[in-house]
Amino acid sequence: MDGQDASGLEYNPSDPDVMADPFPVYEKLREEDPVHWSPSVKSWIITRYTDVRDMLLSDNLSVNRLVQFYTALPPREAELLKDMVYYLNLWLAFRDPPDHTRLRRIMRHAFTASAIEKMRPNIVEISNMLLDRLEEKKTDKVDLVREYALQLPAFVIMDLLDVPRDRLDDFKEWSDDMAVFIGGARNATDKYERAARGCTNMSAYFRELVIERSKNPKPGFLQDLIDARDKGDKLSDDELVATCILVLFAGHETTTNLIGNATLLFLRHPDQLNRLREEPALIQSAIEEVLRYDGPTNALVREVAEDHELHGKTLKEGERVFVMVNSANRDPRRFEDADTFDITRENNRHLTFGQGIHLCLGAKLAREEGRIAVQALFDRFPDISLDPDEGPEWLDAMVPRGTRRLPVRLGG
Repeated sequence: MDGQDASGLEYNPSDPDVMADPFPVYEKLREEDPVHWSPSVKSWIITRYTDVRDMLLSDNLSVNRLVQFYTALPPREAELLKDMVYYLNLWLAFRDPPDHTRLRRIMRHAFTASAIEKMRPNIVEISNMLLDRLEEKKTDKVDLVREYALQLPAFVIMDLLDVPRDRLDDFKEWSDDMAVFIGGARNATDKYERAARGCTNMSAYFRELVIERSKNPKPGFLQDLIDARDKGDKLSDDELVATCILVLFAGHETTTNLIGNATLLFLRHPDQLNRLREEPALIQSAIEEVLRYDGPTNALVREVAEDHELHGKTLKEGERVFVMVNSANRDPRRFEDADTFDITRENNRHLTFGQGIHLCLGAKLAREEGRIAVQALFDRFPDISLDPDEGPEWLDAMVPRGTRRLPVRLGG
């Protein structure tokens, strides 16, 4: 059977039941086969908290997984993805030390806590604008992803990068085209063509923007990136373009899934929503619990840098590894009542944003957007409910975890 190994366990991430609720499968894998080879994805699947954490910190694994993939491509596909792989290889997320160390040292000057705090009024304004639009439509049934969860973080990042808001449809299309490749879409037959097209359009736009802003400086995050220096070192033009693509792509997708997953969880757990309404100050721990219980990142991807053993299995150089952070975050060895959604949970050291040197630089911004978006939504629409006639439609992907569509009734 496809995806089944000698233990009899099967992990098929494209099974609709697994997409909707992968956690029963993760539980079996944690207990019976924590280092699982999946023929269907041709990769190792790592599911226990301690193993996931340790592997994210290990020198035995590398994030620089594109070189081997690219060199093995047939000539036509290699030519098609040439520019795409070039820019991805400049992303912080795909670079090991010392390149990673250099890039992160420069970029941290633009991702400061004070810079994130300055964005808060803009996040509130965007949230209110989108909720106003929902009220003005006077339509009870809406797709919350399309109308709110997607647009809020997209507008935040576009404002951050000085991209006009009326370009949302263009950037959504380009980002979706890239996502079928980067996010591990399982069943997209034309994903290389789409990814190349999305990258070409987005890189061309940002290259023009970087040139313009370098000639005519304007205060803001993009200017901070252009001006960022560490010991005299700064980002090259190509690195700036790649970083802009990364910030836009990663910055909106993760937060879209966070807002959508949070809404779905609270509507499925009305006791926790009532608790949040009674104690609004719980919003911080509530978002942390969403990130743990059903976070926006299902897995992080690595490549084996050198042969090593784990739980009696030999992981060989060049093999791909999916470290399943959403499984790790439900491991009862680490979390008491791990399958209970509890917004008052303390000591909630989930792994959703990674670990070690690759800890997500945008985590503070994602958390802030999630807190504002979720609280504002439930304050504005106290009678919101899931659509009884149409359930959520989940993303068919290995890395991101979220709904493609989330039909709700606004009520009132």
